[in-house]
Amino acid sequence: MWETYLNLESIAKRFKEVVLETRIIKLPSGEPAKLRIEIVDGSFADIWLSASGKYSYHWDRLEIDGTLYRFDNAPHRAWENVTTFPHHFHDRYERNVFESNMPSTPEMQMEYFMDFIKKTLVAE
Repeated sequence: MWETYLNLESIAKRFKEVVLETRIIKLPSGEPAKLRIEIVDGSFADIWLSASGKYSYHWDRLEIDGTLYRFDNAPHRAWENVTTFPHHFHDRYERNVFESNMPSTPEMQMEYFMDFIKKTLVAE
């Protein structure tokens, strides 16, 4: 998983207009737990991937304006009605869930997610 996390970190660093800092947070075993990205508005994003294909791209703005954005594929029964289930998108609030257009590979997902952050910040 290290190579994947390093690739995702490299992609995030290309978004200089919105990224202040990146770091890979490790588990006690030394394996990567998640990628943390500090965003220019004081918020942060956490990216978590599993070897089995589970993912979470979480942008936490709770301290900024009380919102969060997350693309993930956790198969929560509450979101079974979403057409892209188990893939779904939390838009501003945990219970505000919609279909997800997240691409299929981690590298494409990272590009999509970072572009989403950039576009959202520009729109403010």
